[in-house]
Amino acid sequence: MQPYSTSFTLLILGSTGLVGSQSLKLALNDPRISRVIAPTRRALPAHPKLLNPVVDFEALPKADWWAADAAVCALGTTLKLAGSQEAFRKVDFDYILASARLLREAGCPRFVLNSSLGADAGSRNFYLNVKGQAEAGLIALNFNALTVIRPSLLDGGPRPERRYGEEFGLWVGGHMARLIPAKYRPVKTTTVAAVMHEAALSDDQGLRIIESAELQHYSIGKS
Repeated sequence: MQPYSTSFTLLILGSTGLVGSQSLKLALNDPRISRVIAPTRRALPAHPKLLNPVVDFEALPKADWWAADAAVCALGTTLKLAGSQEAFRKVDFDYILASARLLREAGCPRFVLNSSLGADAGSRNFYLNVKGQAEAGLIALNFNALTVIRPSLLDGGPRPERRYGEEFGLWVGGHMARLIPAKYRPVKTTTVAAVMHEAALSDDQGLRIIESAELQHYSIGKS
């Protein structure tokens, strides 16, 4: 771990979601981080360390605040919430890559992405294909350090909307965990956020992909 000055800035994308809100909480409470930037569509509660630009992700501005020391990205939706494949791709690919390009242009050296188990740009599954394309797009931007987290089903407590398939998967994961291979077991959103947070503050270089099975070990060791 590198020593930190008192001017470390972390930018968080998707700070209103299950993982992103945990990332925001960690960042605001971490004394190693002096400023947190969280661009959102709607204003967040004020905090002394927080800069919260209200933006339109369809037309992101060039601004000084993109020049962060690291960025974590938890942007994402579901096909059901998005309403169409086109709308899903816009959030999980277009918005992520547009933000990453602005970060890279501003000199941000480190990017951490919350992706998905099975992400593959060559997959015939639309969801996994888009996730894989987003990963490939980020790799092409040549960040000094890029960490990709690929969790299985996320366990973050009740959601505003019902997701029956997800609820069933979490029930199975909770009651039959020993019978399920580690990479398919549900992963706590707090674990994903914690791993992303430490990756953003790490001095590791290059590409690192953290699969869901590794997150299970982290959860066991750190919870």
